[in-house]
Amino acid sequence: MKSICFYFQVHQPFRLRHYRFFDIENDHHYFDDAKNHEVMRKVAEKCYLPTNRIMLDLIRQHEGKFKISYSISGTALDQFELYAPDVLDSFIALAETGCVEFLSETYAHSLAVLASETAFKRQVQEHREKIMHYFHQEPQVFRNTELIYSDHIGKLVAEMGHKGMLTEGADHILHWKSPNFVYANALKPGLKILLKHYKLSDDIAFRFSDKNWNGWPLTADKYVHWLNALTGEGFVINLFMDYETFGEHQWASTGIFEFLKSLPGEVLTKSNYQFLTPTEVTEKYNAVDKIDVPHPISWADLERDLTAWLGNNIQWDAFNQLYALEPWVQQSDDPGIKRDWKYLQTSDHFYYMCTKWFADGDVHKYFNPYEQPYDAFIYFMNVLTDFKKRLAVLKEVRKPVVQ
Repeated sequence: MKSICFYFQVHQPFRLRHYRFFDIENDHHYFDDAKNHEVMRKVAEKCYLPTNRIMLDLIRQHEGKFKISYSISGTALDQFELYAPDVLDSFIALAETGCVEFLSETYAHSLAVLASETAFKRQVQEHREKIMHYFHQEPQVFRNTELIYSDHIGKLVAEMGHKGMLTEGADHILHWKSPNFVYANALKPGLKILLKHYKLSDDIAFRFSDKNWNGWPLTADKYVHWLNALTGEGFVINLFMDYETFGEHQWASTGIFEFLKSLPGEVLTKSNYQFLTPTEVTEKYNAVDKIDVPHPISWADLERDLTAWLGNNIQWDAFNQLYALEPWVQQSDDPGIKRDWKYLQTSDHFYYMCTKWFADGDVHKYFNPYEQPYDAFIYFMNVLTDFKKRLAVLKEVRKPVVQ
């Protein structure tokens, strides 16, 4: 029997307010509380609450045969605490079924692994503790921000005790290989790598409501037919997507909820597939081969690389200046400094600065709250200037007194 592994990313950033030059040294509050509250409640009502109810019903209806997994960023969990405790309760109810796995990631949905192994490990540990606190699970499988992966990153993840890691089934990495097998990290073969089947995932996440797509309208019966057509192409189909696919990116009026309600039953009655969590996949299947990924890959855009976040000079400037502050932040005992530093690392801030407006342009425009990427850069750098001045005060206080 072959397997389907469903994983959903749940993430919300702490969005910056329009922080002006004249706010520097006058106002240390960087985040748009009203907007963050508004967005969280909107997505909660359109996606999180109704989808969680459906998932709970499906688990009960299929008596534990339907299994799913989530990676919930620490910034999303923090916003659940602030603005949507009902959403947090609904995820706790899912955890209590025993059919839902919660994955490990960086707390702030950050790019820390590209700048500082120390910051990366600290955030992963903090996130792990948060997952254990709410869901009483110790994460076994890691999902890095934006599915970013390389041989070296996998090695770090393995050394932190994880059994497996998720990433993109990028064509330029796989070549002739299929994403429907389990692979091993090239440097730490004990770490199993699960690769996203991006076509079948994106059929739901991006193309579901596209009436110009030759697969429209997508029904559960049709989707299972596609799954059955993969006979001989491996033993696990990894379907990875943003949870906001349901109700937010694909509105309820598209029929996405009806599709979701029907899919598990169609799979369990009309195919030779079972549902497994990522940890169960790592335990059930042996790696068929090592996979070599010398340079980082991600889920994003046609290139599946890092250019959505670090593809231009303004992104690199903001990124480098931010992480140059790490030694001073770690010397601080100020919880406000620690919190702001953490939230400023969220990858969304750099994504908003992306200047790629070619084949991938519509995706970048959809997720960008700014009219221009340069606006995102200006507000971020204004914030960073004020943050540096706060750190400078702390450094001045720590200067030794000359006798």
